[in-house]
This record gives sequence, C-alpha cells and structure tokens, in this order.
Amino acid sequence: MMASSDKRPAPGGVAPTSEQPPGQAMSMSQHVIDKGGQMLQSLKPIKQMQQHVCTFALYSHDMSRQIETHNYVTRINQDFLQCAVYDSDGPNAHLIRVEYIVSDRIFEDLPVEEQKLWHSHAYEIKAGLWVNPGVPEMVQKTELNNLTRTYGKFWCTWQTDRGDPLPLGAPALMVSPQGVNLGMVKPDLVKKRDDKYGIDSGRLKVSWMEIPEPEWINPRADCWKQTGKGFAIDIEPTTMKRMAPFP
Repeated sequence: MMASSDKRPAPGGVAPTSEQPPGQAMSMSQHVIDKGGQMLQSLKPIKQMQQHVCTFALYSHDMSRQIETHNYVTRINQDFLQCAVYDSDGPNAHLIRVEYIVSDRIFEDLPVEEQKLWHSHAYEIKAGLWVNPGVPEMVQKTELNNLTRTYGKFWCTWQTDRGDPLPLGAPALMVSPQGVNLGMVKPDLVKKRDDKYGIDSGRLKVSWMEIPEPEWINPRADCWKQTGKGFAIDIEPTTMKRMAPFP
C-alpha cells in the first residue's frame, strides 16, 4: 500500500534531482517533429490559458512543506476555472499539479464530504500572496474582487520539492495559505518570490484592503482549521471488474 504522505518512493535506481527528469537530450529530428506539430495542430486548450498566477501552497498532510506555485489559468465560464500548475515560470518548468477553482455559488451546492477537500482563497489574496506577475495592480484588483469568494481543489502529482526525479507515488492534496498557525507562509519563501518579480507583498496587502471581504467563508473548506487533520490518499490493490455490463 502507498500513501501520498509517504517519504519519497524508491525510483528504481533513478537519482533524485531538482533540475530535469532522467532521459536523453532531445535529438534534432525530434525538434523538427515537435516544431511541425506546433505549426500544424491547433493546440486549442493550451491557447485558452489567459493568466499566470504566482502564489503558494502547502501539503495537507504536512503543512511545514510549503512551495511557490505557478498557475496557468483557463476560465471555462464565470464560475469555473482550471489551472495547470508548474514549479516555475521557466521554459523547463515541471508540470506538477492541477487546480480547479469554483465560485461560492457552485461550492455551496457540493456534497458536504466533498467540500472538505477544498480551500478558500480570501486570505491568500488579501495577504498579497496571490499575484499576476507583470500585470498592473489596477488590472489585478478587478479580477481579485471576484476571486476572493472562490474555492479551490488542488492535487499534486509530482513532488519536486522533495527531490522526486519523476512523478512518484500517490497524488497529494494541497491547501491554501491561511492567517493562522500552520497556514502562515514562511517569510523567506515570500521574500524570494517578491525579489524575483520586484514586488512587495506587504505593500500589496495594504493596497488589497480595499477588496471586499467575503460575507461568509464556508467552514467546511479549510477544514484542517477545525479538525487539526489533513488528508492523504492510500493506494491499495483491489479486485478488477472483469465483465462489462451488457448494453
């Protein structure tokens, strides 16, 4: 049995790295094939990504593990967004996570047990942690007015922060920063991000005070604040269904 809270699984002789996964360098013929595909195919889902958000996330089962994340956001409609999440904004960034974001209206209709897997965004935004690098503050503020009332569900499939050279083990549930005890992001992590983009999270926090607080944040989100417990996925063998139902 494996769990998402396990230590790094043995990768079968593959050495851990924080750079690139194991494999041979790209050949010239592969570059040509990829370039041809880029020219001939529409790649429509990728072209629908409209925003780059840099923020932070914490592991639900171990909130001392905190990471900088780079969310590339596609808005499906006014109530639903989906994000491909990378560990950097560089050309060789690793695709490590996926996050889904819903409005408070949709969240309130979710089953109670499902709501416990989601986190709120209000503190993360109001604290100046959620930023759109390179976007003027007035433009950001218009979007953030709506996002403070949203909730996210965030799964990690590749734990590069622990040195995994490949996506190993079970996926892990992530949570958002919060203004209490374990939910506070480490100052040195924020400073490193701010220095890279030339921003000041403290000043943003003051500026974002004008953004209205949600009237109510459902307490079943961020449920660790009430229970003191996170979530981890167990993977265990199960009997396969050998017969498909007759149409």
